[in-house]
Amino acid sequence: MSPSLLAVENPAGVERTAGDALRGWGYTVLTARSFDLAVDAALAGAFDLIIINHSEPRINAMELCAEFRRRNIQVPIIVLAARDQFPDRVAIFKAGADDCLPKPVDFEELQVRIEALMVRWVRNRNYELSSYEFGGMRVDFRQSELFRNGTTTGLSERESRLLRYFVENRGKTISRNALLRHVWGYREAPLTRTVDVHVLRLRQKIEDDPKEPRFIVTVHGLGYRFDG
Repeated sequence: MSPSLLAVENPAGVERTAGDALRGWGYTVLTARSFDLAVDAALAGAFDLIIINHSEPRINAMELCAEFRRRNIQVPIIVLAARDQFPDRVAIFKAGADDCLPKPVDFEELQVRIEALMVRWVRNRNYELSSYEFGGMRVDFRQSELFRNGTTTGLSERESRLLRYFVENRGKTISRNALLRHVWGYREAPLTRTVDVHVLRLRQKIEDDPKEPRFIVTVHGLGYRFDG
């Protein structure tokens, strides 16, 4: 499954952008060209990593990092900035960035740093989410089992992955296309009702009333949000 990255940048002229390089390496990349568009994209989609190409006044990396973290967007962030724009790199990390590269960018080094951050992110995420408790129930992702009211219910492999992805992104609205990319592995989202069908099955196992769900909430016109 191709990792999905958000590139926040406002290219000038014909310069080669980070997004261009990332697509050439096989990543799925969405480009946002302003602060507001970047925040909306990060909240609506589910990305494996975010790259911010600092370019004032349109894109201020420190403000954007701080806003992402305030919104509980926890994926790794790499900032690209000219040396004279960020004399104090400590401020970048305090704002929430995980790494910083000076411009002009060495794209080979950028690729290595992306891979290292994503490996660390996946390792930490997998460790933390071997199990999860919410609403008086506990899910064991290793065994794909749900424990509720003294009863054990099995989850299918897809249901387990879907619930785990919701938990990893709890509180965020996730589009159906993002779920198809990250849970099903589609590089392009087909016209299908498979997400809705699996959400319905999952609701029948975790909700007191699947028709009035408390945990997997429909955000009309946008997708779903997990509130557990």
